Amino acid sequence: MKKRIFVWGGIFLALVALAVFNNLSSKKDTINMFTEVKSGLFEISVANAGELLAEKSIDVMGPELGQNDDHGGNQQGGRPGSQVGHGSDMRAMDFKILDIVPEGTIIKKGDYIAQLDRSSYDNTLKDEIENLKTMQSSLEMKILDTTVVMTNLRDEIKNQRIAVEEAAIDLEQSKYEPPATIRQAETKLNKQQRALEQKIKGYSLRKAQTIAEIDHQKLHFERQEQLVADLQDFLSKFTITAPSDGMVIYKKDRMGNKRKTGSSIYIFDRVVATLPDLTSMISKTYVSEIDVIKIIPGQQVFITIDAFPKKPYTGKVLTVANIGEQLPNSDVKMFEVQIRIDGTDPALRPAMTTWNKIIIKTIDNAVYIPLECVQAGQDSIPYVYKKNKTKQIVILGDQNEKSVVVKKGLNAGTLIYAIQPDEADKFRLTGEELISE
Repeated sequence: MKKRIFVWGGIFLALVALAVFNNLSSKKDTINMFTEVKSGLFEISVANAGELLAEKSIDVMGPELGQNDDHGGNQQGGRPGSQVGHGSDMRAMDFKILDIVPEGTIIKKGDYIAQLDRSSYDNTLKDEIENLKTMQSSLEMKILDTTVVMTNLRDEIKNQRIAVEEAAIDLEQSKYEPPATIRQAETKLNKQQRALEQKIKGYSLRKAQTIAEIDHQKLHFERQEQLVADLQDFLSKFTITAPSDGMVIYKKDRMGNKRKTGSSIYIFDRVVATLPDLTSMISKTYVSEIDVIKIIPGQQVFITIDAFPKKPYTGKVLTVANIGEQLPNSDVKMFEVQIRIDGTDPALRPAMTTWNKIIIKTIDNAVYIPLECVQAGQDSIPYVYKKNKTKQIVILGDQNEKSVVVKKGLNAGTLIYAIQPDEADKFRLTGEELISE
């Protein structure tokens, strides 16, 4: 008897459990089948991932080569040889980063940031120093030779003056001699005077010529000296120091790769790293060519940072690019949009990933439904299936990625089918008066 009661009790419990399960399943199906028409604030937005960057930053630059092609020769403006320029080979060389501090390092003005490879230019400097020494020796020798030559010329002039004086004495003493003797004395004096005049004139010409030659050599020496000084100054800049306080952020090249140890610095893009101003941050994102026409500066943006998912931020659209670009792994043109984040937060750092929801439009007290609830026939007239077994024609308005505004045909709180119901052809059509609208 007890066994029978136990068996019947078990059967009863199983039937109760089955009934409860069926009831829950039925409720779940009901919940999944129907949705409620909602009302309230309706937002139309464009959302995309982005990246933080500083609105303002200081570029840390590598050394700059001059434009002089004549080894310190003539230049337009400035002092001779004031720029480093050793022909096209000098300007064609790139710089390689031998060492750089870790990204994110906080530094003070004047602190070490990076060291560039100067080996390509050290040999050039050695050659120019040797050229300078050769020029200096040549100039010193020229001055010494000139001193000897000019001293000899001055001695010849002195000796010639003595010869003129002696000829004058001979003429004075011959006044009691026969006329022929006097004439010979006069001729000798004239000859010695002309020789003196020629030596004086020759000395003046030689002096002017020598001064010009020495000045010419001095000019080349000074230019070479300046070139060596400029090269030394140029090479001293291969040790990169901070122009101001800040945090080191690696520079990205056109391919998006960060410049670090082993990377090259190009003569047309000499930025080694940047020091961002963290008090004003920008979120840079990209939107498609379909969405860009909806975005204008000043629109409100809600921002989240992957590193701080529970901390919301706000901002406003700052700029919208006029020209699109082809991004990697994208088949459509994308347009850059910059968003200035409101306020300051010392926790924000460049290169952090952001999610940006740009508010295109808001509608107060809007009536809206999920997009999947809307049906349409061959005539493209939209309608929904209501729980009361009617097929309600609706007039739709703006939509976002999930929902659409219903201007006419539905009231808030009405239950409608989320999907097309079974035997939909038996539902009664209502709202025919809206067709004309």
